[in-house]
Amino acid sequence: MKTQTLPQLSLAEIKKAQKNLEGVAKNTPLEKNRSYSKDFEAQIFLKREDQQRVRSYKIRGAYHKIVSLTAEERAKGVVCASAGNHAQGVAYSCKKLNIDAKIFMPTPTPLQKVQQVRMFGEDRVEVILVGDTFDDAKVEAMRYSELHQSTVIHPFDDPKIMEGQGTIALEILAAAKDSIDYVFVPIGGGGVASGVSSVFKALSPHTKIIGVEPKGAASMSISIDKNENTELHLIDKFVDGAAVKKVGDLTFQICKQNLEKVLTVDEGKICETILNLYNKDAIVVEPAGALTLAALEQFSEEIKGKHVVCVVSGGNNDITRMEEIKERALLYNGLKHYFLVRFPQRAGALKQFVVEVLGATDDITHFEYIKKNSREKGYAVVGIELKAKKDFEPLLSRMKDLQFFGDYINPKESLMNILV
Repeated sequence: MKTQTLPQLSLAEIKKAQKNLEGVAKNTPLEKNRSYSKDFEAQIFLKREDQQRVRSYKIRGAYHKIVSLTAEERAKGVVCASAGNHAQGVAYSCKKLNIDAKIFMPTPTPLQKVQQVRMFGEDRVEVILVGDTFDDAKVEAMRYSELHQSTVIHPFDDPKIMEGQGTIALEILAAAKDSIDYVFVPIGGGGVASGVSSVFKALSPHTKIIGVEPKGAASMSISIDKNENTELHLIDKFVDGAAVKKVGDLTFQICKQNLEKVLTVDEGKICETILNLYNKDAIVVEPAGALTLAALEQFSEEIKGKHVVCVVSGGNNDITRMEEIKERALLYNGLKHYFLVRFPQRAGALKQFVVEVLGATDDITHFEYIKKNSREKGYAVVGIELKAKKDFEPLLSRMKDLQFFGDYINPKESLMNILV
């Protein structure tokens, strides 16, 4: 019977990647975060890849891969698919190395990321927006590569990419003054988790590596549970930097053997974490950048009294998304509720609703009135923000007792998708 050979990354190659990245990728800070350390009674350190040259770690793998190409491969140009951060790393690298690139990005990619790609790549890069997801863009990138013999710079499922991302772990180990008990790494396609976990397995095997992915795109955890790399049919694209239908075949194998556990985090919790980081620490992160910190609550007992590192993967957040982020956070915490309110067609009905139904600290944040021909009643879609979760049941009771209640919209996903 043949023994299965498990894929692994070479520590020597990861150290070579670190040499390649000198003067290109920053050695980003490893900072203790006081508020999270206090909240979890642990020593919580942030590896600040949001301070990287392209505001994410992706430059590491992209540059290491591209600088490793032969002269013939460089002459034919490169192609990649990306939801944003990998594209910026490729664009920066191609401009620096004078290589042409075609970059395929999903149509819903935040404009801020598209503009950054064009800014970093300048005349060396053409951005092509196509499809709804990373996976759609990937199909088009592969088709272009076959037609033009361009080298594909894969965002995660390539040893050179993983080696580049693994340099994060070398920096963490060099900067840490104490032994590290846990490292939390984000997972989209699995490249950074593979690189970081491989270094720790070689140099600090006692350190437990915890992968974290968004609940709406849990492709790695589902694949590990099934013991087979599994493609998801539908994903929530909100965490654009980690919304991948299928992880890499290589990254799946490496993560399966190296990771202690893979956690999934609700998108609402991620939004809450983004707001907390901004309000408490003036740190701006994108949704994928908040993944690891958003997962700490699930591991609060295990990390108590321990030394913990969270990789903050990126800070490419579009300011226009902040209203949606706030809304999702409020919904997650049970502080925002939408109702179909039935208003009697009489003078003073709205005043009665405001005075007798709303609590002292309840606030109407959305009001859309739909007057019917019926003389008896008219309906309105009303959004109400609460100060405390416990205020919901009394609000609902008053609404029903005074016969204003029409329907509760929050559990109705199709309607909520229109509102949020």
